[in-house]
Amino acid sequence: MQKTKLLIAVLGTLSAATAMAADAPASSLTPSSNVAVVSNYLYRGISQTGASPAIQGGFDLAHASGAYIGVWGSSISWISDANTSVANSGTEFDTYLGYKGKAGPIDYDVGYLRYNYPGKVPAGTASSDTDELYIAGTYSIATLKVSYSLGDTFGVTKAAGSTYVDLSVNYPVGETGYTLGAHYGTQTYTSTDSSVDNSIYTYSDYKVSVSKDLGSGYALSLTGSSTNAKESSYTVQNKFLGRSAAVVALSRAF
Repeated sequence: MQKTKLLIAVLGTLSAATAMAADAPASSLTPSSNVAVVSNYLYRGISQTGASPAIQGGFDLAHASGAYIGVWGSSISWISDANTSVANSGTEFDTYLGYKGKAGPIDYDVGYLRYNYPGKVPAGTASSDTDELYIAGTYSIATLKVSYSLGDTFGVTKAAGSTYVDLSVNYPVGETGYTLGAHYGTQTYTSTDSSVDNSIYTYSDYKVSVSKDLGSGYALSLTGSSTNAKESSYTVQNKFLGRSAAVVALSRAF
């Protein structure tokens, strides 16, 4: 019942945000974009590139009402590494929409995110495409976010209702341009079929980071990450994708 109420609340907010954006003049829209090069694409602590570098980029369109839409993409290899019969294009392409607002001292963000993995999937093989709803609240330097999967989740079948809960803290160090970060998250896999045990994919991840604003939209960061994921569940091509790792990233926002 609680999950149903959460879904109804999120969808209702998104519908209202879309309506407000449609009624407002184009001058109320603010575009932005970003591009980055990373030494290892980690998502929720799991390498998406077999510990190899990736290039990434995205585009967002925000409305003065708080509504927004966006796209984001990255090079990946985990799908074809895990299953060579899947003709994945080596790309992740995400689309999302949401609404940001304020309730007292809390800045909130609710939305829908679709993870797309272009390519041909053979019959009988689960698609990695994933749909999630999310809701986040930020107070001061801390953000708590809950993501809720609507169906098969990153190739894990019958996983509707799986969640990712994460707590992040980002602390700007005075006027130095440095920001210190810390994060803890738990990816929980559930199953809609009692005969299927998806809990073998459940794990937690944690990381610390330091970033430096270089000016003109550029930023450089160093992140240390680790997980308690089961090696048997997250090893492909003899590589444990959840192992501890250090990641260097150079990004630019436009």
